Amino acid sequence: MAQRITSPQDLKALQEKAKAEIKLRTGQKDLRITVHMGTCGIAAGARDVLAALMNALAAADAKNVTITQTGCAGLCDQEPMLTLTDKSGGSFRYGKLDKHKVGDIVREHVLRGQPVVEYLIKV
Repeated sequence: MAQRITSPQDLKALQEKAKAEIKLRTGQKDLRITVHMGTCGIAAGARDVLAALMNALAAADAKNVTITQTGCAGLCDQEPMLTLTDKSGGSFRYGKLDKHKVGDIVREHVLRGQPVVEYLIKV
């Protein structure tokens, strides 16, 4: 449902929210999180995972993360998935996600630097 704008303050708040969401998707930062949004990922709930990720990062005021999207990673049975890449190039692929697991990943991996081993895809 669209937000109803009834005052200049409402418009300003909407503008600030949009700017914050754009910042999450641009620039080089310490971490890059890629949400896999192929057809199988979307069918499995990748849109909800993306929304939960953006909300968790905003709530944590995590400014060191860029969010991107990509297509299918070829692991359909592990969807929805995300890949977290750190500044040294280390890559961590998480699978079978939901909003609760995303919250754990933000709290532990993004904020504390500790991968959530039980959610990692083993290859």
